[in-house]
Amino acid sequence: MAAASTTDGGVGAILTAGERDYLVRNSGEQVKISSIEAGTVALYFSASWCPPCRRFTPKLIEAYKELASQGKSFEVVFVSGDQDEEAFNAYFAKMPWLAVPFTDSEGRKSLDERFQVRGIPHLVILDAKTGKVCTEDGVEFVSEYGIDAYPFTPERINELKEQEKAAKDNQTIHSVLSTPTRDYLISNKGDKVPISDLEGKYVGLCFVVSGYGPVEEFTTVLAKIYGKLKEVGEKFEVVAVSMDNDEASFNESFQNMPWLAIPQGDKMCQKLVSYFELNDLPTLVLIGPDGKTLNSNIADIIEENGVESWEGFPFNAEKLEILAEKARAKAESQTLQSLLVTGDLDFVIGKDGAKVPVSQLVGKTVLLYFSAQWCGPCRAFLPTLVDVYNKIKEKNSDFEIVFISSDRDQSSFDDFFSGMPWLALPLEDERKAYLKKMFKIRGIPSLVAIGPSGKTVNTDAKAPLAVHGADAFPFTEEKIQELEKNIDEMAKGWPEKLKHELHKEHELVLTRHRRPFGCDGCDEMGNSWSYYCAECDFDLHTSCALGEKKKGEEEKGHDAEAAPAGYVCEGDVCRKA
Repeated sequence: MAAASTTDGGVGAILTAGERDYLVRNSGEQVKISSIEAGTVALYFSASWCPPCRRFTPKLIEAYKELASQGKSFEVVFVSGDQDEEAFNAYFAKMPWLAVPFTDSEGRKSLDERFQVRGIPHLVILDAKTGKVCTEDGVEFVSEYGIDAYPFTPERINELKEQEKAAKDNQTIHSVLSTPTRDYLISNKGDKVPISDLEGKYVGLCFVVSGYGPVEEFTTVLAKIYGKLKEVGEKFEVVAVSMDNDEASFNESFQNMPWLAIPQGDKMCQKLVSYFELNDLPTLVLIGPDGKTLNSNIADIIEENGVESWEGFPFNAEKLEILAEKARAKAESQTLQSLLVTGDLDFVIGKDGAKVPVSQLVGKTVLLYFSAQWCGPCRAFLPTLVDVYNKIKEKNSDFEIVFISSDRDQSSFDDFFSGMPWLALPLEDERKAYLKKMFKIRGIPSLVAIGPSGKTVNTDAKAPLAVHGADAFPFTEEKIQELEKNIDEMAKGWPEKLKHELHKEHELVLTRHRRPFGCDGCDEMGNSWSYYCAECDFDLHTSCALGEKKKGEEEKGHDAEAAPAGYVCEGDVCRKA
């Protein structure tokens, strides 16, 4: 095998920096770059402080060792993003490949810049002889296909995708679940169950991660549906597909699942992630009795209908219409008490935990306020909501807000609730989970408006409230349309273009938006009209642009708090990841 070229264009030229013509092993041994005899070289940009890196590194190590055992011409070079040499050494000690010396900070920085590394882990695959980039999607390729992706070229990936398509066209329950060395699944008692036992059955593939709230909530409901379908004699089975990194975590969560599973750590688990193009959790793929995929994800159906989803089995068009009809009937019969009363839980709370009967809210317009103190956008939105609440209450006594918290502890709940002049559900109240599912709350802060009749009048009352303030009351579609019509009339008297001190580069043009936008003046959301610069993607509320509103004060009183696992905060909302 020819050594890597050190001439311009070869991987040697890429890895050599100044006087340094070598790489290092974790033993401290120096290895001449010119002695590398691999035909394919991967540059692995990673760091010990990065959780995604720590999850991906074991996969890359496994692939590296397998390729080495098969005599494949492949080498990896670690380019560290660690902040000190001690962290680098501890992390590199686990790696069987080479590295750019940590002491060569300029060389590492140069590689970062050359390959425009914007995030880690990042795996760049190079042709060693020419230095040409085969792909910068090495992390994705290794994660999805393992060593099957070798030599990690786009051509090889296209080949694999074609194979996947052919496999789907000829899919069977065995092709989905078995491997050349395994023809069984396991129960939570450790029993091996032949995959052939699933032939002729409907099979749900449930992708699971221990400790992830939305998945745990979903599997709890699914277990009840599973039990009901077994009770009535339906040919239905569920197979857990673990995405956990360690066996102990999986085993702990699997004990609560009454169904079967692919053994934890089996490569088929990761292959199924790619095969079914997993992009959301929870996910439940439904396989028919013939082994073909009937539905790529029925989790939404189950989350929407709860345990009653079993009546929609096997979730074909006819049965789904039955569920839809029941949902419509339920919505028509909805009352405030049907939403907020469960058994003895027939109250909300005021300050100091004083119980307020739900019956006292009947006949009022009620906003359900989903929020949490750890959520920066929630803290920023609260002063606006308090101001709107007080203005509405001045004119309308038949109005109330109920805070539904996603806080992690009582102290945070109490602190946040202390700044709210309205009511709340207790922190540990079981009604919270039902309401979040009922209204499909994916992000906070969220406001759902319930009318005096107890019917839902607006599942996104935050948007009109942010734009129209107290005028948005009672948040019905008719009221919002009336306000929008009035604004459109007012817009006829506004200048079509203007210059503003916050954006001196270009004129701002009066623009009608069909979707919410963020104002670059006050940092609050808006919709309908703004003054906009298309070239710079710059927006101002008309009130900000016309001098009717000053930039709001920065939020005070709370230090930044990290979002809990499973949430990502972006802009004015924190969403489930």
